[in-house]
Formats: sequence, structure tokens, C-alpha cells
Amino acid sequence: MIDRLEMFIALAREGHFGRAAESYGVTQPTLSSGLRALEDQLGVQLVWRGSRYQGLTPEGQRVLVWAQRIVGDARALKEEMRAARHGVAGHLRLGCIPTALPRVARLTAPFLARNPGARLTILSCSSSEIREGIEALTLDAGITYLDAEPLGRLTQVPLYLETYRLLERSAEAGPVSWAEAAQRPLCLLTPDMQNRRLVNAHLARAGAEVAPRVESNSTLALLSHVATGDWAAILPEALAEGIALPAGAVARPLSGGEAHHRVGLVVAARDPHTPTLEALLDEARRIAED
Repeated sequence: MIDRLEMFIALAREGHFGRAAESYGVTQPTLSSGLRALEDQLGVQLVWRGSRYQGLTPEGQRVLVWAQRIVGDARALKEEMRAARHGVAGHLRLGCIPTALPRVARLTAPFLARNPGARLTILSCSSSEIREGIEALTLDAGITYLDAEPLGRLTQVPLYLETYRLLERSAEAGPVSWAEAAQRPLCLLTPDMQNRRLVNAHLARAGAEVAPRVESNSTLALLSHVATGDWAAILPEALAEGIALPAGAVARPLSGGEAHHRVGLVVAARDPHTPTLEALLDEARRIAED
């Protein structure tokens, strides 16, 4: 039954029979047959069918919640037994918001050193992609904002406080206010990124409203504009520390107001976690205690 539930989760995630079959590694007829067998086993219709996938039935929505829980527990059981024989040796998929990537190794490097059999895949994801990925079992954990937007039922461990810097080519390196920063020709991250929404809120509290002529979801694109000397950017301190700034550019602290946000590790609120995920949580707790 577990394999049928996994096929069902894949279909709910992909919203397409062909893509779901490909992601699960089976043919489309095999996937369709497995789903019909699951429906027969449960005695309910799970999927609205027509010439193409048309979504989950109300019963299918309820079964999806159970399927994610059951499959997650089954994976935890398998890894628990593997760890009992070989120690922590699992593979974790970790989603990380782009602004936290320069600091991700503060968590992952000591984790890997303590657990030489473990492996990590680190993916750059938005905060919403992290929440959805953990729920859909495509991610095991995430590094994201903890106090900016609702996270739902996720276990959280804080890692650090995000603060902000104004990046510009300048002979001055001292603090600058948010209101002063708003007067610069700013290039900013795109509005779909949570960091940009936080920056907008801090600018609004300073009585400033900006309409940047340059927006990008790439910090490299922003830095290339800062390098010209004609633009400035507001970015998290972690990025300013973790990347080489353009020649002549400085990262000036932004003063005024409580402009900081907690960033931390999030995992599904499940007990027990897999041994590998529990080891990552332990490493995050050590950082939180320090």
C-alpha cells in the first residue's frame, strides 16, 4: 500500500499523470493502475478524471493528508532500522532561502563532520516552496524565516538574527537610516521574495515608499548594478558578509527601528524524526544554545 500512497502523493504534487509517473519512476499505465487499486482498497474516488487530471476529490484531499503522514512514518521506520545497523547514513534534502545560503555551512559543515555517513542536497528555495516541499515530502527540512509569515505545523530551531545593510560605492562606511537609504537609486529583490516584503515593511515604517527601477531575484544581478556606482541595494548582512563586494562598495549598517528577523531550521512536526534528521536538529540546537 505504501507504494500506491507514494504514487498518489506524486500525482497530487505534479498535477499531471505523465509527470507524476516520471517523477516516481514508473510508466503512466502503472501509475494509473496503482491509483485505481488504491481507490478500490479505500472504497472512495480520489481523483476527478476526464481527458486529463482535474484535481482531487474531497475524499482525495483527506486521504492526501493521511498519505503524507503514513509515507513519512514509513520512511522514518526504514531509516531507523538502517541506522541501527550502520549508524546515521541517510540523505537529507534541505531547502534554503537564498539570503541564508552564505551561512548554511555553519549548520551543515559540523553536521557532516559528526555524521560522515550522511549526505545533503541543498536547494535554493523561497519560503513558500520550503513549506510546501516539507508538506509534500520533497524536502526533509528548510532554513527560512521563523517570525515573518505563518509556518503552520513545523518544528522550529532558531539559527541567527537577520539584519540589513545598504550596499553602495561610497567613501563613507558608517550607519545610514532607512529613510536616507530610500533616497538612493535602489535596485531590490523582486516582490515575490519574502526578504523584499520585509525590506518594504521597514522602509514603510521609516515613512518611505520606493519604486525601484531595477528588480531581480538574483543578488548577483543587484551587485552588478552596485558595481557601476550608480545604484545601491538593501540586502541581508549574511549576504554582505558571504560574497565579495564590488570594488569600492561598502556594506553600511541600517539604523533605526527593530529591523531584524529570526532565521532558523524547520522540519515537519513529526515524532520520531528519522535519525539523520534528528542529528541535523541536534546540530541546530547546539547553534541555538551558543
